[in-house]
Amino acid sequence: QVHLVESGGGLVQTGGSLRLSCAVSRRTFSTSAMGWFRQAPGKEREFVATITTYGTTQYADSVKGRFTISRDSAKNTVYLQMNSLKPEDTAVYNCGVGRFSTIVSSRAGDFGSWGQGTQVTVSS
Repeated sequence: QVHLVESGGGLVQTGGSLRLSCAVSRRTFSTSAMGWFRQAPGKEREFVATITTYGTTQYADSVKGRFTISRDSAKNTVYLQMNSLKPEDTAVYNCGVGRFSTIVSSRAGDFGSWGQGTQVTVSS
């Protein structure tokens, strides 16, 4: 069973920054792409960013230029650095383990195990 532990959410003002972390069991992390998704109240889960084991990344248009996804193999952790935050970024953010290692995907169905989620709230 894959275990993911997310952290880093919180309350921040518009224009502020946060860094989310998601620690994953080592065996899973080394062979899996990782992704961040988010879900705002009353809305469907939406793709934010993904990174493959090769380090290839893909971002949602809404976060390009503001968010950066990265992975640290030594710590088995994937990060999401979020800058220039906007109120519309407010959501519960989840990290997911990709079913593939080197394929870039923005589909939630291509990700299996999920973390418990961390709340990000951006005040105007």
